[in-house]
Amino acid sequence: MLTREQILRLIPHQGTMCLLDRVLTWSAAEIVCAASSHTAPGNPLRRDGRLGAICGIEYGLQAAALHGALVRGGAAGGAAAAADLCMPPPAYLAALRGLELFVEYLDDPALGVLRITAAADLVSAGGSIYRFTVAAEAARPLLRGRATIAFSGRAA
Repeated sequence: MLTREQILRLIPHQGTMCLLDRVLTWSAAEIVCAASSHTAPGNPLRRDGRLGAICGIEYGLQAAALHGALVRGGAAGGAAAAADLCMPPPAYLAALRGLELFVEYLDDPALGVLRITAAADLVSAGGSIYRFTVAAEAARPLLRGRATIAFSGRAA
């Protein structure tokens, strides 16, 4: 539904730090994205040539940020309008709960294209809570967790 170029206009993560390739589907409740950056040698999250599974948290958080931007734009006309929005409010990860890692590394090409799902449990002017899952192309979960995101400065 959305390309990488459209994603880059909606989240503050730019260049190689934008880990998502495209949006497969989204609704007011959740977003499903695809990513292949986990196998890129230039992935900025790699350490000692490897991409640890813990880095999957960033994939989930980027999907949540993108979902927030799309939902804010949805009230004004959906993805087309969202593509013209300014960046989301500054935010930070306030809490991470229930993190489960099912693999040690994400950089295995055998995983195929990653499928990242972020579902909003709570959205308010001060922040949001999202459940996220990063899965292999074959739908095998690689990690999942729940993130509390606090907005800094201005309300969403």
